Order: sequence, then structure tokens, then C-alpha cells
Amino acid sequence: MFEGQTWWIVGASEGLGRALAKEMDGAGARLILSARNAGRLQHLCDGLSNAGALPMDVTDPDDVIRAMADLGPVDGVVYCAGAYDPLSAQDWQPEAVETMCAVNFTGALRVLGQIVPQFCRRDSGHIVLIGSLAGFTGLPGAIGYGASKAALMHLGENLQADLRGSNVRVQVINPGFIRTRLTQKNQFKMPQILEPEDAARRCLRAMQGRRFSTSFPAPFSWVFTLGRLLPRRLFLKLM
Repeated sequence: MFEGQTWWIVGASEGLGRALAKEMDGAGARLILSARNAGRLQHLCDGLSNAGALPMDVTDPDDVIRAMADLGPVDGVVYCAGAYDPLSAQDWQPEAVETMCAVNFTGALRVLGQIVPQFCRRDSGHIVLIGSLAGFTGLPGAIGYGASKAALMHLGENLQADLRGSNVRVQVINPGFIRTRLTQKNQFKMPQILEPEDAARRCLRAMQGRRFSTSFPAPFSWVFTLGRLLPRRLFLKLM
């Protein structure tokens, strides 16, 4: 599927994005990798067979437009840029919350606002948004993160609704906990935590399939997908 295709991964310097770049490189894709850290990006590209670095800050509208001018045509885009701080309402930190929203959701709007019209004009393309199990329902200690991921996942549904029947594919992939520098901030037990490499392989399988929304790992993901049907008080007790 990926052989001979060009894919743009936004948020490729760390964690899942980095692991996914390696998996897609192994599958034969030509990659364009974006993140803020130019040094980390170049080091990653040097270890891949066919990848180029395109440093970009998704929170800067002018920087996104500049990057688009250098991008060239792509067959697909993966948006997995992410920011996370565990924050409750009692510990609300406005700057941290706004950063999470700016990276996790508003940044995606900026990127997709440039790439989706191109896909629509040529009637081809593949959009993959990396959501989160935390986006299914409100959780304790997830001020900013949960809401921004929920917004991203909802955006994917909007895109799918508009683009169904066209040759532009839309997918949303919702992982649980992944062992990264971001989840190291958590002070609680993280059920079924995955290594980035495992999560990346699961993402790749989802991208090769036809399903719009994929959540993992099971059975942990079932708690969230089915939990939306439970009374709110019961769900919070389970949490």
C-alpha cells in the first residue's frame, strides 16, 4: 500500500510519530517529516532510507504556510503532533492548557486547512488523525488534553461526513497509553501501556484497513467506547 507513496508525518520527532516514521519507511513510503526540533528530525531522517526533514511549528500560522510552500504533492498526511500535561480543574494552568489545545487541535486545523483543499481538488488523498482514548469522554486530570483530542476526533468525523463518496480517505486512530516522554509525567498506573513501536505497528495496520475509527488496545479501549453509554456517575466510579 505504501510503496511508492509520499506521506507527510506531522509530529515525527518523538514517541509514536517517530516510531511510525520507521514503520512506514520499512513499508516503502517516501516520507516528509515535520516537528519543531530540526535536529531530532534530521537525525531520524539520516537513519531512514527515503525521508526528508521539514521543520515546522504547528502553533505558528506563518510557519505552517511556509512549510506548505516547500512540501510538494503528498499522497497522505498523518497528524500526530501532541502536547500533554496532567492537569485537573483545581490545578488549572492556563498557559499549559492553551498549549495543549494549540498543538493537539488548532495546529491540525492549520495543517488540514492547507492540505485538504489540495486533496479535494485532485480527488485523492489519505488523512490520518491520531486521537486518543481520552477523547471519548471527560476524565479526571485531563483538562486541556481530553477536550483537544475530542475536538480532533470530532473534526475527523466532520471530514468523513463531507468526503464520503470521494477518493479522499479519512481515518481516526485512538491509542491508549504509550510509553513516551509525555506519559512519564503521569503519577498513576497506566493500564496496558504500549511501547511506541507496538503502537506504530497497530497504527500501520489500521491505515491499511478500511475502518474509519480504530481504538486500541483491547480490552482497555472497550471501557471508553462502551463507557459513553453508561450513566456518567457509574463511568466515573470505574475510573
